[in-house]
This record gives sequence, C-alpha cells and structure tokens, in this order.
Amino acid sequence: MSTIAELRLPATENTLVTAFEHTPEITFELESSVSKTRPCLWVTDVSREAAEETFDTDPVVLEHDLLVESDSRLLFDVEFVDGAGTDELCETLLVDGGSLLEMWGTDGWWQARVRYRDRETLTDAYDRLTESGTNVDLRRITDIAQSNGGETRLTPEQQEALEAALEYGYFEIPRSISMEELAAELGISHQALSERFRRAYETLVNEELQHVEQS
Repeated sequence: MSTIAELRLPATENTLVTAFEHTPEITFELESSVSKTRPCLWVTDVSREAAEETFDTDPVVLEHDLLVESDSRLLFDVEFVDGAGTDELCETLLVDGGSLLEMWGTDGWWQARVRYRDRETLTDAYDRLTESGTNVDLRRITDIAQSNGGETRLTPEQQEALEAALEYGYFEIPRSISMEELAAELGISHQALSERFRRAYETLVNEELQHVEQS
C-alpha cells in the first residue's frame, strides 16, 4: 500500500525566501520536465516585470530566463546557487524513492505532494528533514490501497488525461514530457489539463479515503 503525503515547509529554511519577502503575492510551481539541467518554475499572480525583479533581488538566483509567457502564467528557467535551489529540497524529499506529484510555493511556504512506497518510507523522509533542522508541517497522509477494479467517478476527460500522462511518461522522474507538450497532444490548453489533473487527483483521493473508511 503506497502513501501520498502533503507536506508544507517554510521558505525561510529552504529557498527563495527573499523572493517571497519582496513579492508576497507571488506563487511558484515547479515544472521539472522542461529543462534536464536546471529547474523551471511557473510564476503566477504577478507581471513579467515584477517576476524578473523578484528573481533579481534574491541572492540564491544566479540567472533566470523567460521560456513561456501566457496571459496568466510565466515559465522561467532558473539557475540557483549550489545547494540553495529547489533541486536540493526535492532530493531531500525523494531520496528514498518517493515520486513528486507536484510542488508549489506561496505566502512564504513550499508545499509538496509526494507518493512514497509506504508509511515507513514517509517517516524516514520526515525524520531526515526534521533532523536537518527543517520544520515540516505534515498536512495530510493518504494510504492508497491496491485497486479492486471497481467503478470510478472520473469523467471521460479526466480518465483520458491520466492515461495519456502515464503513456507519455508525465509521472516519471524526471518527466519525459512537459504539461504544455501533453496538453498539445490532447488538443487542449495547459490550464485545461492542469484543472483536469487537479479534479482527477481530488476524485481519486476521495475514493481511496472512502475505501479505507469502509475497510
């Protein structure tokens, strides 16, 4: 039985703390599949000029390049000072073989959803973080039981999105395809695909929780 954990960690003990202090309304979302060598971050809730100024003010950011600009989101390729970027946080969370489902930062906090083999693996990751001096808020733990092949409440569109994500390697670490590329394969916008994923995740988690409660 695998375990999905939702964790929250303060930026002050991780990365981009100055960015959050300079621009409190900014939101970051990790997109690891675009660059094989440097992390990429989606930026929302601020203008391009504000985002670039925010990166410029943070001493852990060596370089930033704008890759994608849309009406609501900006995608930056970011180079961090060694040992001070999002990669280090991810490695700490995933060192025992966890799979990163998503990670985002807002209001001075980094939040992550990680799938572990079991609760023992989650405990090891949690202990490692606390022993290193990082405060970790474990917000939710969900044990995912083996499927019995029953009915699902996923919509056909959500089912299609998840099946395509598995087929094209979207859930692999590192990802074989970006969300932008996967959305193009499905003929929908990036925002539409992101919303399908979020609703599908919520549906699947609710179904599993109901299954656990009934067991």
